[in-house]
Amino acid sequence: MRQHTLLLLLFSVFLLPLSLVANSFTLRNSTIVYSREESKQVVRAIGDFQADVHRVTGYKPLIAHKKVKDVNIIIGTYGKSKLINQLIKQGRLNENDLKNHWESYVISVTDEPVPTLIIAGSDMRGTIYGIYDVSQRIGVSPWYWWADVPVKKRTDVSVDIDYYASGEPSVKYRGIFINDEDWGLQPWAATNYETEVGDIGPKTYARVCELLLRLKANMLAPAMHPCTHAFYTIPQNKVVADEYGIIITTSHCEPLLINNADSNEWNQKRDGDWNYKTNRATIQKKWNDRLSEASCYENIYTVAMRGLHDAGLRGNLSLRERTLLLDTVISNQRSLLEKHTRKKANTIPQIFVPYKETMDIYENGLKLPDDITLVWVDDNYGYMKRVSNPEEQKRSGGSGVYYHLSYLGAPHDYLWFNTTPPALMYNELKKAYDAGANRYWLLNVGDIKPMELGMQTFFDMAWNFSSFNHREANRHQAAFLSATFGIDCQSLLDEYYRLAWSRKPEYMGWEYQWDDRSHSGLKSTEFSFSNYHEAQHRLADYKRISDEAQRISLSLPLQSRPAFFELLQYPVQASYQMNRKFLMAQLNQELAGKLLPDEANWAAHQSCQAYDSINALNNHYNTMLNGKWRNMMTVPPGYVSLYHNMPALTIAPYIADVPVDLSCPSHESYGRAHVVDLTAFSKKSEGVSILEGLGYDWQSVQLNGGTVTYSLPQINADSISVVLHVVPLWPLYPGKGNSVGVSVDGSPMQLLTNKFQEYGRSWKDQVMRNGYSRRFRFPVNRHDKSHQLTLHTIDEGQIVQRVMIDWGGLRESYVEPVSGRLQ
Repeated sequence: MRQHTLLLLLFSVFLLPLSLVANSFTLRNSTIVYSREESKQVVRAIGDFQADVHRVTGYKPLIAHKKVKDVNIIIGTYGKSKLINQLIKQGRLNENDLKNHWESYVISVTDEPVPTLIIAGSDMRGTIYGIYDVSQRIGVSPWYWWADVPVKKRTDVSVDIDYYASGEPSVKYRGIFINDEDWGLQPWAATNYETEVGDIGPKTYARVCELLLRLKANMLAPAMHPCTHAFYTIPQNKVVADEYGIIITTSHCEPLLINNADSNEWNQKRDGDWNYKTNRATIQKKWNDRLSEASCYENIYTVAMRGLHDAGLRGNLSLRERTLLLDTVISNQRSLLEKHTRKKANTIPQIFVPYKETMDIYENGLKLPDDITLVWVDDNYGYMKRVSNPEEQKRSGGSGVYYHLSYLGAPHDYLWFNTTPPALMYNELKKAYDAGANRYWLLNVGDIKPMELGMQTFFDMAWNFSSFNHREANRHQAAFLSATFGIDCQSLLDEYYRLAWSRKPEYMGWEYQWDDRSHSGLKSTEFSFSNYHEAQHRLADYKRISDEAQRISLSLPLQSRPAFFELLQYPVQASYQMNRKFLMAQLNQELAGKLLPDEANWAAHQSCQAYDSINALNNHYNTMLNGKWRNMMTVPPGYVSLYHNMPALTIAPYIADVPVDLSCPSHESYGRAHVVDLTAFSKKSEGVSILEGLGYDWQSVQLNGGTVTYSLPQINADSISVVLHVVPLWPLYPGKGNSVGVSVDGSPMQLLTNKFQEYGRSWKDQVMRNGYSRRFRFPVNRHDKSHQLTLHTIDEGQIVQRVMIDWGGLRESYVEPVSGRLQ
């Protein structure tokens, strides 16, 4: 149960010192006091706090092990610190806020007998979170280093607070997975930040661990691609994680802390086949050796196994054979864990991740011990594949989530930008959380940069999920940026995410690699220049937010511009240029086909300029701040994409360019077609919600019970087509469905049932466009002055993002007309 002061609002975590409270503590000339019994992790964090105060005030607090006569900052952990125990006995701290609490803390300011700031934690990480909370309140952002958010200098900074108790986090284990680091983090660390190791090593991991603690996270799944040496092959890595108090976890394909993607860990020439049926002794020895060195640290162990790296189980085994084999694997793994930790298996944190084919094995009857945490996965594109059913919700191990902000794989990589809308993240995490997924949340962040805003949202949700809803999720990042820079970026963020919702920048080449010939290779987009000015609108919308990002940057102090560039300006402007590159190339081909070489040449040169602009933006990123981020930012080619390349162009020699008019009319008539404004319902049931921050028009309707009805104008036709666009959600769990009902003027209801198979053609199309559509035909009376369209709840949670009415005028386009542009 959380305890809050009245002043703790949703975004108080972003704000500078609270002011309308009873007591104020000035940090200048203070002494930090802690007991000698404190853990090394807390002592290290106290050093960070000392440095944070110095960053802000220019004054470096003294450190002592007993109270001084003047100004004291007392920091300590319940049950370990004699100072905190004394304060509890004196009634200055409430023991109930700390005793038997997980990772909780109290911050209090008192002036008796001398001015004192107290930071007390229920355990080691609780104390650390309390320390960093105060750092943030005085103006040191969690992103002061990773995103270069400047620290405002103030000599007389104070902490204004009476008594604040954090309560326990919503999710017990919260962390990131560094993945697909080939094009950013690894080359940056190897050639720039950690050249002495030539890889992602302890110096880099120290920075990562500090960031995680400042975000109130507690675990890390280290980088594991073949380009990086496996975490445990550099001995100091695990020591650094322990010094920070960060738990090491691993991905779905790293059982018992073994990374078989690295040939130093598993070399097929040396070790044989990664096949438990045929090579059990060698695999078990690997696990045994790893646990011998690592089990003394705090870990969460992945059980079961997959094939090499991200592949399925080795050997040509039937589903039944794979199920029986994993039963044996898990049993043997738990025996090894008991041997090395000297604890009962049911007390050791373990996860089972039913990812890809492992989901089939689990649902085929795998005998998974009840204490193991089920970690449900999204489909790599932000949609949870399933959550715990009522029986699974009774498991003592509970459940968790593995969620992606970045992905390498079919049908297409997206490794470049953070384009997962916060409202989608909230919607999918809420489904899992409501079904009991509060044990473990892991976020795939790729290279960390430029996923900063998505990480901030994820960990704020994981810390206090009840403070969010769809609206607050959509506005969360704007609030963070407002607190950081003093600017309003809500409309800019809305447009950035909305444009990427219909097509991510990485997908603008319109290719599906690892696919059939008709879907492979760069192609023209499906955005239309001729119908609804769809492509022109997209270019204009992107240019507008690109210019807005530039305007905001120039309005900021010089020291704030790098942070703004990293957090928002670079993603916005580079997204615009990627869209410009492909749309202008498409226009070039269309104009060349119409025998307009002068205009085609202009479009081709515009495409080339966009390509050059992307390179210029990357160069700026990599050279600013004296090259701090050199080799961090590129257009990641990945393995399942070609978007980084130039598309084909037709250029006529010796013909001058003639600019093309790409302006859009201020008003467009859509004739015998109509877009329903989903916010303008005539009546709705209590279970129906309008969602901000999702959908082609950035407003969607979610059906959680009952119906919602919309009034339509008089229609001069005897029948209409209703085109229903839904968000491509998965059923909650086996036995549930994905159906929405629709009716017109009381006619018999028709059903949209979205059935798809992962990696099937329909699923690939849906995740690439974040939508699925069906067309229905209904009779209408042309003499009626109005009509009523009703959406019906069939399966709860379904989201309708667009409703089109067509009686003979709808033209071909990618996402069709936008409701906000109707007359």
